[in-house]
This record gives sequence, structure tokens and C-alpha cells, in this order.
Amino acid sequence: MAGIKRKSVAPTQPEIKSKSKKVKVEKSSSKPSTKHEVAHRPKSSKKPKTKDDSDDLIESDSSEDEDGFHGFAADKGAAVSTSEDEDMDMDAKADSTEDSEPKREKRVKKPSQEEYKTSALAALNANSSREAHAKQKTLAKERKAAKPNADIIERSKKLWEKLRLKSHTEKEERNKLVVELFEIVTGRVKDFVFKHDSVRVVQCAVKYSNMEQRRMIARELKGEFKTLAEGKYSKFLIAKLLEKGDPEILELIITEFYGHVRRMINHPEAAWILDDSYRQVMTPAQKTRILREWYGPEFSIPGLKTEKSTTAELLSILEESPEKRKPIMEHLETQINQLIQKKLTGFTMLHDAMLQYFLACKPGTNEASDFLEHLKPDTTLKEGEEPDNVDLLKNLAFTKPGSRLVSLALAHGTAKDRKLLLRPYKDTVHLMAFDANAHHVLLAAMAVVDDTKLTSKSIFGELLPNNDTLPEKVLDLTNDVRARTVLLYPFASDSKWLLDDNTRDRLSELYAIRTTTSKKDPTTRLQEIARPIEGQLLTAIISRAADFAAFSFGLQFLGEVLVGAPEVEQQKRQEALTEVAKLSRQILDSSLPTSSPDDKAASHGKNMLKTLVQGGKFDAQTRKVVPVEPALGFADMFWDHIKSDVLQWATGAGSFVIVGLLEAENFERKNEVLKALKKERKQLEAAAGPPMPERSKEQHKKQKKGKQNAKDEKVEDRPKRNAGARLLLEKL
Repeated sequence: MAGIKRKSVAPTQPEIKSKSKKVKVEKSSSKPSTKHEVAHRPKSSKKPKTKDDSDDLIESDSSEDEDGFHGFAADKGAAVSTSEDEDMDMDAKADSTEDSEPKREKRVKKPSQEEYKTSALAALNANSSREAHAKQKTLAKERKAAKPNADIIERSKKLWEKLRLKSHTEKEERNKLVVELFEIVTGRVKDFVFKHDSVRVVQCAVKYSNMEQRRMIARELKGEFKTLAEGKYSKFLIAKLLEKGDPEILELIITEFYGHVRRMINHPEAAWILDDSYRQVMTPAQKTRILREWYGPEFSIPGLKTEKSTTAELLSILEESPEKRKPIMEHLETQINQLIQKKLTGFTMLHDAMLQYFLACKPGTNEASDFLEHLKPDTTLKEGEEPDNVDLLKNLAFTKPGSRLVSLALAHGTAKDRKLLLRPYKDTVHLMAFDANAHHVLLAAMAVVDDTKLTSKSIFGELLPNNDTLPEKVLDLTNDVRARTVLLYPFASDSKWLLDDNTRDRLSELYAIRTTTSKKDPTTRLQEIARPIEGQLLTAIISRAADFAAFSFGLQFLGEVLVGAPEVEQQKRQEALTEVAKLSRQILDSSLPTSSPDDKAASHGKNMLKTLVQGGKFDAQTRKVVPVEPALGFADMFWDHIKSDVLQWATGAGSFVIVGLLEAENFERKNEVLKALKKERKQLEAAAGPPMPERSKEQHKKQKKGKQNAKDEKVEDRPKRNAGARLLLEKL
């Protein structure tokens, strides 16, 4: 292969040599006429010549292109080579083939004339585009400056830029800026509020203003509030003005909404301002006036005064004017259906209107049944498709009128209806348990649904997980005033401390309805709901008994669960009772007011231990303790842990726990307790204090009424008496 290469290269060298010499003579004979030609002349002629063949090759390379491309490169220093470079060129040419020259020509191809034109045109377009943009900016500034109040708006926006960065502005400087801003805005508020950029200036002025300045802005805007509520940006100004709840500002704004409720509730911007005002700041009289407009055009006429009552309760209106029932109910249903079809189901006003409609329907009629169809999810959908009214049911649960409506629907519905109404809440049960309104829906389901397996699975299947996070979840539920109501309702539905007045009224309404719509006994229903979750709650107590015993809600939880369903999970229940018995001393110490900031724990801790010791709850009607079956057996566990400190218990805060221990029916070691107390009789007498003085009926009445002569005695001067110790002395 090497021999073949030498044969192919040898004939070409003379040709290259002769060609390079010819070109060299022609270039040397012609003198440069201009400086440009001198600058681009190849410098190969000035090099010292050698008789080596490589010199000829170098010369031929430098002068190969007649238009001076290599000459220009040599002038820049690209073609100036050392002896090593020359040797490398010789080796490369010796090993190359005959077609190496065409490849070199392709590499040094110069740009075509079309490419030069394209690049020149692109540069021209770039320059013209910059000029066009510059002209557009100039015209925009000129148009902006030609608008009315342009200078004032520009100046106010600069002040707003400083004020909005609160952390960068000192208080004194901010006060000066606010004063300057109000000098600009006063008298020109309407010129600012209908533009998206300048309305922010007025919002900033409202934010840092005092009440009188806010009223000044509201008075200037009188007559424009409805238009502002419909604006994409100006609606936020109304929210700022209503934020502080000034009666004068509220009256100025809300009165302009009268007569326009139907249009505003269907407007994409005004609807939220109207509903937020209805839910948060409107007075009862204003709410009544707004809600009545849902009942028909005659209630929307501004200034129209009716001779009859102005209540918003639809049932009362229909009782006063029964002839208007059909048009009012049809108009209201049309309004409700329009918003549901548009999926605008988050308005509190809509929920209130739906509740009024349902209360006006007679139970069991086609009118009531047809309305329930609006609430029930569509069962004809294919798998994976979500019904349209799922959002409606979820939104209803989190408002006061909406939660009442869903609760009534559960009470009046059939077994199938209840199942469909509970289905959409599967993934929101945990959130509902902590909500002030939504937890009423969960309580209603436990109170009226006969399918207890469905109720327990739907509610507690989501609240109580079957993993290691169970104790922590139960602690969170127990520590919340609303969530613990849901958790403990199956165990303590009739306890006064568990339910507030509002919740009790809601449940009383449902209890009256379920007598005709539910078949199962209420007590049996709650027991069937409690049994499946008893084991999980006992597991949480065993794992975190000390944590539950550290706060008052946890102590109440322990007392209710450990007594609640004793016939289930006997082994776990005994383990939980053992853990609580070990903490008896800690529970008593935490119940002392001096050692705990929670004053209510003083009674909860003692009551919980007394309930467990007696083995059942105290019935207020019979005034006796109703022991559970089978017996708890906590009295023996408790006595084993405190018998060495029985005197401290009997003379201190836990004296009534010892009284309960002696009164327990199934406790067979009472003699041990009495024997231990007899040894310390003197200390018991000291703790019991002197006997109460006999008082006349008149003195007793004065003490109850809080007369001055009953308050003269100071607390420090009163002798200390332990009522529990006195009862123990009577039993000795």
C-alpha cells in the first residue's frame, strides 16, 4: 500500500511545482497600484527560498486561490509556518490521494451573492424594527400624556410605589406620603377608580386612611358602587371599604344593591362581592331585604313598602299570602336551578334560598321530592364520570343554611337517598369534622341513618386510619372542640358538655323528624356505630395514655370511651384501664390548679377517675350510678396503685375518688380502704374542718342573692373544709 501511494504522488509534484512558479512570476511582475492590493498580496515571495521540494508545496498552497483568499490569511498570520509545520504539510501531502484538492476547495468556499443580500436585508429589517418600536413607545407616551389628569395620576402612582413597600418606608415618611396622596385623590376619586392602574392608588389610600377619610371616599363614590362591583379591578375597592364594617359606609354601599340582586348574582364579578357582603358584613335587616328579592319581581322594586311583615322566611310569607304560593315557588326554583346549571354553587345566598324553599315544601309531597332531586348525584353516569352536583353538596355542607338543608334532606330522605347524599363526602370527611357547620352533617348522618355499617364506614373509615398514625389522629380529633363532638357522639350523645346550644337545637329538629322516617331505636343505632371503632380508640389509648391524660378534653375522652362499649374488645380494654390506673397520680397532680394552667382539668380528672372506679355513669333522673356489664374492674387496679398514698388522696383533691371507691358495688376490698383510713382519722378530721354553722332561711337567701353581708367574710379568713373528707368520716 505504501508503494502505491508513492507512485500516485510522484507525477503530481512537477505539475504543482510548475504551476506555483508561473503564478509567482506573474504576481512579481505586476506592481501594486493601491494600498488595498498591497495589504492583500501574498507574502510568500519575501521568504528566503530553499531548494527543498516542500518549499514549492508551501508556495503552491499560498497562491492556489487567485482571488487572494490565502494571501489575506497569510497577512493575518494564518499562513506563516515554522519548519515543523512545513514537515507536517509534506507528510500530509505524501499520504493524500489525487482527489485531495477538490476537498480543500470545498472547505474554503466563499459566501454567495444571495447570502450577502439576505444578511444585508436582515440587518436593514432589524434597524427598521427598532425604529418602529421607538416610534410606538413615543406615540404611547404622547397618548398617555394627552389623557385627562395624566400628570396627577402619574404622580399618585409614584407615591403608591413607595407606600406599597411597607417594610421599606418608615412610619413618619408613610404618614407624609398618605397626606400627600389624599391631597391628590380628594375630589377626583371617580377619575381614579375606573382605571385598572389608578384604582390601586385609591385602594392604597383606603388601606392607610382613618375612618373619616374612608367615609370621604365612600361619599364621593355614592351612586357608583353597583358599577364598581361589576369591575374586574374596582370590585376590590369595595372590599377594602367594607373591611372595617363602618355602618355609614355599609349603608351607602348595600342600598345601591337593592333591586339589582338578580342581575348581580349572575354577574361573574359582582356575584362574589354581593355574596361576601351578605355572609360577612350585612346586618340582619339588610340580609332580609336582599334575600326577599329571590322571591319575585315585586320584592325587587326599590322603595316599595308592604303592609305585612318584612320577614325573609318564605313559609311565613306564604302563610300571610297563600294566593302567591305558586308564582313565588316557581320563580325561586327557576333562580336556584339557573345557578346550579351554571355550577355557581358556592354562594351563601343560594344556600339560604334553597333552605327557605325546602322549608316551605310540605314533607312527602311531589314538590319536596322533586327538590331533593337537585341534591342527589346522578346515578346514570358511567364509571369514572363525576356528577355535576357533587360540588353543590360539598359547598352546602360548609355554610350554616347549607348544612341545615343537607341534614334535613338526610332526615326526610329514603334509605337510598341517604346513601346517595353521603357518597360525595367520602374524601372531605376529615375537613368536615373540624368545620363549624359541616360537622353538623356528620352528626345528622349518625342520628338518622339506619344503615349503621354505611355510616360507620363513610365517617370513621376516613377519620381513623388503620396504620401507625392512628394515635396521633385520635389525639388531633380529641383536642378540637368540634371534631371531638363527631368522635364522641356515639358514646355521649346526651352529654351536656359535649354539645353546644346550636348543635343541640339542630339535633332536636332531626330527632322529631326521624320518629316518622327512621325505624331503628336511637340507642341501638349509636351502639352499632360505636362497636366498630371501639378497638381503634382503645389502641390509641394504650399507645398514648399519658398524652390523653395531660389535657381536659383528653380526660373526658378517656372516661367516655372506657365506659362506652365494654362488651367489645375485652383484652384491649383491660390493657387501656391498666395504663390509666398507672397514671392515677399524674392525673390527680395535673388536676390541681397550682400545677396546670387548665382550670377545667381539676374537675375532669377527678370525675373521670370516679366514673371508672364506680364502674358506670351517673344517671341524673334516677340519681344512681348505672354500672356497665361486664364490670370494668378498675377499682381493684386503682387501689393497688394508690393504697400507699390513700391518706393524701382522702385529704386532698382526690377525696371524692376515694368516696366513689367505697360506694362501688363490685369492689370487694372496701375493708382494706376503711382500715387504712381509720388509722389516720385525726388527719381526716383536720382536713374536714369545723362543721358548717347552722343558718336561718333568711341568711341562706341573702347568701344566694349575693347581698353585701354575705360577702363581708374574706376568703383567707374562711376555715378550709374538705367535703370529701367529711363524707369519709361519716362512712368510718
